[in-house]
Amino acid sequence: MSIRPTFRWFSSVASVLGSIATDTFSAVISPVKSAETVVVVRKGILKLSISVADLRELAETGKVPQKLQAYGNLLSSEQRSQIVRALQAKIPLNVVALTNLLNTGIGTAILRDLSTVIPRRDGAGVEALRAALVLGANAPSGLSVLSFIESYPSSRVVVDLHRAFSVLGNLNVSFWQTQRFMAAIAPQLAAVKPALNLPFDPTRPGPNSVRVRALDLNDSARNRRIPVDVYWSRAATADKPIIVFSHGLGSVRTDLRYLAEHLASYGYVVAALEHPGSNETNTNAAIAGKSALLAPQEFLDRPKDISFVLDELTKLNLTDDKLQGKIAIDRSIVIGYSFGGATALSLAGAELQLSRLKHRCQGDLIGFSLGEGIQCAAAALPAERYQLRDARIKRAIAMNPTTSLLFGETGLSAIQIPTLIVASSADKTTPALVEQIAGFPKIPSPKWLVGFVGGTHLSVKDPSTTLGKIRRPSTVIAGDELVGDQAVSIRNYIKAVSLATAAQLTAEADTYAVFLTPEYALFASTNAIPVRLVTEITPETNAIIQTFIQGHK
Repeated sequence: MSIRPTFRWFSSVASVLGSIATDTFSAVISPVKSAETVVVVRKGILKLSISVADLRELAETGKVPQKLQAYGNLLSSEQRSQIVRALQAKIPLNVVALTNLLNTGIGTAILRDLSTVIPRRDGAGVEALRAALVLGANAPSGLSVLSFIESYPSSRVVVDLHRAFSVLGNLNVSFWQTQRFMAAIAPQLAAVKPALNLPFDPTRPGPNSVRVRALDLNDSARNRRIPVDVYWSRAATADKPIIVFSHGLGSVRTDLRYLAEHLASYGYVVAALEHPGSNETNTNAAIAGKSALLAPQEFLDRPKDISFVLDELTKLNLTDDKLQGKIAIDRSIVIGYSFGGATALSLAGAELQLSRLKHRCQGDLIGFSLGEGIQCAAAALPAERYQLRDARIKRAIAMNPTTSLLFGETGLSAIQIPTLIVASSADKTTPALVEQIAGFPKIPSPKWLVGFVGGTHLSVKDPSTTLGKIRRPSTVIAGDELVGDQAVSIRNYIKAVSLATAAQLTAEADTYAVFLTPEYALFASTNAIPVRLVTEITPETNAIIQTFIQGHK
């Protein structure tokens, strides 16, 4: 959902901390030195005191110290592996951003969720967690179990292993279900790269020089100022559809700049807008405590932003000296990423169905992925159903979209145009199984599902919005994203498949059709990132999907 990703650390931090409980204390004091800290591990009626030095040895060697062997033998091999992995995990965080984030309403909710495993007879648990997280994140290697313990304002930390394993086993359930699902269907993914006779290389730039026109639009009816970058070339004509981009939560209109430039070089007009209620500016204000992170109305306003921009571009098509006669409004395409993917699907006709969402989001959110948690913001909308389709949009591409809760059981079946869904198997923010794969059979044909095996949430984004901003104070980012040069093959395939999708509304449809085939996906695969494309999910695979999904509900 791309807060670049502002809250991606949540499930990682929670997984690392597990179920740490401390003896209560009356005030938050300065952190004690690691040599003074004792970790008391409880399992049933058994209790064992462990020094931080012993934990460090376990983390560094992966082997249980001799003095702890008797206790270690009480655990299964998987439980011992879980503990080692948790101790070894490093989560690099920007301390300034983390501090500000923990002072927001969302940050408070996260701390409150984590503190449910801490005895809070005097209410000090949340502040202790806050202090330990921030001070632990300031360690040279970033936040870890050890830096958290060393920073905790108490010399005695109690860990209930039963609670810890329960929490570790359920956090971000959707992501881990996706990994098990990918392992289950691995034999079906094996394939030999075909030898294709392609008409040209669709990943190469087109022949036209790209220009960018900046617009500052104002929807006075909704009091929303919407900046738009219009990419175009002199070769643009109304024979080709206009393409509108919708960015992710907490991001900017340059999310997919590489793709906008690519499409424009082939003669398409591309309008990349910024949603004022869910862009980077709004998120930074929320982190600083000046606004809400995500108002429920934003789920309705985002599609309306796209429709408003199409209205304004209709006027420019009649009057602007550069764009006049170049914009085919009634043959528009929407491309959305993450939260923007849900926006694209809404415009394609998917119906917001919120009854199940409102029920699910009443409970504890600690096991949710970020994508599921963000969808819960829609629970405050007054109605149960919303239809936001714009009939001018004839095709939709939704990359890593959020769908699991927003569209209920049948909302995706209301889509009325050809739709392409992109999923990444290692996406922790919008896990592929529940957010893209499970809902795909509900979408009417023609449709396409693209899967990047090993791709992550940020892999499809422009490098300028990932690598270039990691060290900025407003960024909190985990270190496990596949971006930059590592994701070149992913971005190249996105160029090809987006170009082919757009061309289906032109006289060149047949020439580009080969790039929307499973064979081309195999051709574009690399050893590091296999690519797969399907137009339907087989009954065998769907049976596996349902097995995993039923366990998730």
